[in-house]
Amino acid sequence: MENVAVLRHLALNPLRQHPDKRTSIKGKRLRAAWDNDLLLQVLGGIWMR
Repeated sequence: MENVAVLRHLALNPLRQHPDKRTSIKGKRLRAAWDNDLLLQVLGGIWMR
C-alpha cells in the first residue's frame, strides 16, 4: 500500500507546485486534462506568467 501513496504524491506534487493559487487541485487536474498547454506546463515544470 505504500507504493500507491508514493504514486499519488508523484502525480499530485506538480499540480500543487503550479503557481495558480485560485484553482483547486481537482480543478487543475481537470483543466490539464482538457488543455494540452497547461498539461505540458505542469509536467514540464515550466510556468508562463
